[in-house]
Amino acid sequence: MNTLAVTERPAPTRPGVLRTVAVASLGNAMEWFDWGAFVTFAALLGPRLQPSGDSATEVLRTLSVFAVGFFFRPLGAVLIGAYCDRRGRSAALRLSMLAMAGGSLLIALIPPYRSVGVLAPLLLVLARAVQGLSAGGESAAMSTYINETAPRGRRALYSSAIYISTTVGALAATLLALLLHRTLSAAQLADWGWRVPFALGALLALYGWYLRGRMVETPVYDAVRERPRNPARQVLLSHPRASARVVGFTLGATVVYYTFASYLPVYAQLRYGVPADEALWAAVAAQVVFMAALPLLGSAADRFGRRPLLLVFGFGFACLSPLLMGLLSGSAVRLFAVMAAALLLFGAYAAAAPAAMLEMFPTELRSSGIGLPYAVTVAVFGGTAPYLNQYLATHGHASWYPWYVTVLCLLSTVAFVRYRETKDVDLTAVGRDGGAERASRAE
Repeated sequence: MNTLAVTERPAPTRPGVLRTVAVASLGNAMEWFDWGAFVTFAALLGPRLQPSGDSATEVLRTLSVFAVGFFFRPLGAVLIGAYCDRRGRSAALRLSMLAMAGGSLLIALIPPYRSVGVLAPLLLVLARAVQGLSAGGESAAMSTYINETAPRGRRALYSSAIYISTTVGALAATLLALLLHRTLSAAQLADWGWRVPFALGALLALYGWYLRGRMVETPVYDAVRERPRNPARQVLLSHPRASARVVGFTLGATVVYYTFASYLPVYAQLRYGVPADEALWAAVAAQVVFMAALPLLGSAADRFGRRPLLLVFGFGFACLSPLLMGLLSGSAVRLFAVMAAALLLFGAYAAAAPAAMLEMFPTELRSSGIGLPYAVTVAVFGGTAPYLNQYLATHGHASWYPWYVTVLCLLSTVAFVRYRETKDVDLTAVGRDGGAERASRAE
């Protein structure tokens, strides 16, 4: 087992920490702008790259390609996660930005189906695969970097920057969609307008790569003298319980997020006929409410512990998922109310879970520890959530989907109940004496 240095480099001053977190978060926002653009423009991609003559079938085909990106996230978590644990957090964050830039640029340049035939959807799948590799590495590397940089006792507060920046990226994609819908005709949007967000996303990702070149390594990581040769294998062999707990933590949350934060505006348009502009504005307003609440929820997780907030999320969605989905109608106001309520409840998870999961693993395995089980769970359940939701609605079984969410949230709640509090753990001590549960003095 790798050893840890006895002494550590002094932690950065508070202004230095805030500046570092801001740079990391800005890059994360650019990364998730690219990711969010795909689902936001899903209805336009289908007719150009996978035409079938039926709009519902085209959306389903595009959403299936959206899911492809998720199935490459585990590979990205293994490759970039290992790179993160062996070469450093900042180096991994730069690598993930380059991969996302390449995937977005490829989507922007794909010729239409009428010009190249089946090559168009194949190139789309390839682009999503590259984006999936990037996202799989970004999630773990970003979470690890923020938590190892944050002052002890404020890790959940600083971790709120992860979902804030993720939401900023998704929000920017939504606002760009609104702008394009307002300034371009339907014909222009279908012909070339859908390429704009992916070209812009590639440029933003390259800028994020440049900014991350100035990031310093975390003092916690610098304290590790030796690097594991195969971090993913080491995690599965040495920390199977913690890995299983990450899966349990993620089951319900990933489906909730990609249902209520990502796909709900598209779903409301397709199922209830909410006008596109109104649905997108409702999503913008709900996401602003979500971002405003996250720092408060992060502070609560630092003060009262991760476990209470996780239980609020788990029990909340287990009880309320059918009600929330049942409240949707053709009203954009209803859509906003449902999204805002769901995102506030999800915020309890978003503020507590990143810190809680990272506090389970030793420094030399931290990125791989969270990355692989998290990415696999997101791929299987999060990536398929929009497709499953739309598929059930198309086949007259829309009422089944919220019960699917309920079951997964109940399973996550079991994991939350069995989790022992880690808010007071010393990150440099995790793994020295058997993991976070022994290192923590919270219980």
